[in-house]
Amino acid sequence: MYPSVASRRAHARLRCGEGLVTWIDGTLVLLFLLYAIMAGLRSRKISSRSLEEYFLAGRSLSGWRAGVSMAATQFAADTPLLVTGLIATSGVFALWRLWIYAVAFLFMGFVLAACWRRAGVLTDAEFTEIRYSSSGAVPLRLVKAIYLGTIVNWTVLAMVLLAATRIAEPFLLWHDWLPDSLFTALSSAVKWAGVSFTAGGQAGQDIWVRSTDNMISIGLILLVTLFYSTTGGLRSVVATDVVQLFLALGATGVFAWYVVESSGGWNEVLRQIHVRFSSGETGSLTADQLLAFTPSHAKDVSAALIVVFGLQWLLQMNSDGTGYLAQRTMACRSDHDATQAAVTFTVVQILVRSLIWLPLGLGLLVLFPPDPGLPADAMIADREFTFVRGIAETLPTGFKGLLLTGMLAAFASTVDTQLNWGASYWANDLYNRFLCGSVLRRSPSGRELVWVARLSNVGTLAGALAIVTMLSSLQGAWRISLLLGAGLGPALVLRWLWWRMTAWGELASIAMSAGLAPILLMTVSDDHDAVRILTVAAVSTLAAVVVSVATSPEPMPGLRGFYVKVHPPGFWAPVARLTGEHGRNSVNRLGQGLAITVAGTASVFSLLTGFGSWLIDSPPPAWFPWKEAWIGGLLMAGVLLCPVWVSYLFHPPREPAACDATS
Repeated sequence: MYPSVASRRAHARLRCGEGLVTWIDGTLVLLFLLYAIMAGLRSRKISSRSLEEYFLAGRSLSGWRAGVSMAATQFAADTPLLVTGLIATSGVFALWRLWIYAVAFLFMGFVLAACWRRAGVLTDAEFTEIRYSSSGAVPLRLVKAIYLGTIVNWTVLAMVLLAATRIAEPFLLWHDWLPDSLFTALSSAVKWAGVSFTAGGQAGQDIWVRSTDNMISIGLILLVTLFYSTTGGLRSVVATDVVQLFLALGATGVFAWYVVESSGGWNEVLRQIHVRFSSGETGSLTADQLLAFTPSHAKDVSAALIVVFGLQWLLQMNSDGTGYLAQRTMACRSDHDATQAAVTFTVVQILVRSLIWLPLGLGLLVLFPPDPGLPADAMIADREFTFVRGIAETLPTGFKGLLLTGMLAAFASTVDTQLNWGASYWANDLYNRFLCGSVLRRSPSGRELVWVARLSNVGTLAGALAIVTMLSSLQGAWRISLLLGAGLGPALVLRWLWWRMTAWGELASIAMSAGLAPILLMTVSDDHDAVRILTVAAVSTLAAVVVSVATSPEPMPGLRGFYVKVHPPGFWAPVARLTGEHGRNSVNRLGQGLAITVAGTASVFSLLTGFGSWLIDSPPPAWFPWKEAWIGGLLMAGVLLCPVWVSYLFHPPREPAACDATS
């Protein structure tokens, strides 16, 4: 990376003693860590009974707690830095690549949440042997356990660790606090290992000093997170997530206020945006491009990019909730709670969080103007670092500790989820199903499996630490992860909606995605990122459908058992008729769920765009130049649509009697 002059000066000031945490700030961090440890100890006994207690909290979560836990995990330590960089380098419109996931969240809630619960599995890898009963089900389960539980999990953790180093590095200066002999020994070990674990980009010996500081900081936080998540299982993870989310949101709101005040107030921030970005020279964006919610004013918007933005919710590996979202859904105490969890998650994630980050991102852009002379990659890293600079240079004692605690809590909330979720694959699928079930031919006890789950967390952390040293910027890592998952989403949705989807079809989509992604990364430039994603998605989806149609259908007895147990929506007429149900019932359920999903998505996006456009003085689309009417119409549409989907939470439709058929 190539930090700007301003960034290097900021690092120098921090090294000289400015912006350091005081005992008040440190006490706030310590109190949170103590709370997390106690949460793990409270749940240790009940979580040790079985994998269901450990990974799914005995399927006892209320909807709002599960939804808040999802939101806490996605808040993460890396996301605020990513958002700050996206706003500065691509404008507000670029955030639609994050906001569009609301479609997937609501689709999961209104269409698939109850199905996940009724499946009665611990992991989505295990789900493959419920959905499929052909010879392809076993290798598919193994591939998913390795791909999702190891490769994807390690990569996501590495992104979070990279962000954590950028947050901790300026504040936690262990070389000033520890005895020289102890720190020298630790630094020698880090240097011997050759692990450069720093975000600052300083040269010479300072790289190893900063790397050692970061290793100590992240190591201590990881130890605490590892303790409570492995001790108390999902119960302790959710208990800490609830506190973590409210702490992180509150602290970020305070941070946004201080940044805006330091920039002269909100009106001054907007004025400065229009003055500094009037010509497009600073950061290569004009003011309208920077503030645009709609594509008509955004920079470098192509048809391919708009298609990607619109389909991103589907072209990713969590399109049906696969992963920790499904885990939280399966842990809910009822189908109704599972739906409430998804809606709570969407509102907090898309509306509340975004409306805090918009003024923060723009305020940081005014407070720390970009250096247009930086290379593109260096510009991204530099803008991401302004989030940390803002903490150091705008917040007073106490509030600095509050935000540092909030960001470390966000970091911990993502790490604890990734550890718990990743361990579920290792314990339930790789160890229980394949090692014990297929190789050793024995049935392990519940306590044995819990201990395997706990020990597997160590391997997960080691793998993530190895990957983090290879990452340069969060945007770069995020784009790679999107490309790798682009070919998986459509097949994941099809397996729920289409009875003819086969295990071999899903395996084909994974193979094409994994094979095409590295080739396109090497041959197609980042400027054509949308083309890369659409190519991977189209080829992988085509492979899934063609292979499914070309191979034999899944055995009908297995499909019938799956339908009776899960009662999926969609095109299941041949299977439904075998259970005595009318063939159109499943289609009707899909239609109703999609209608509610569309209403909820339109409502959330209307409120987000309306409030957001009013807040940041965003230009209306070119085809509708009346700004006040545009904002008013959006807000009215968002409010009027609310009863359509909110009422569904309190009066969910009754399943037809045939769903309980057992013969």
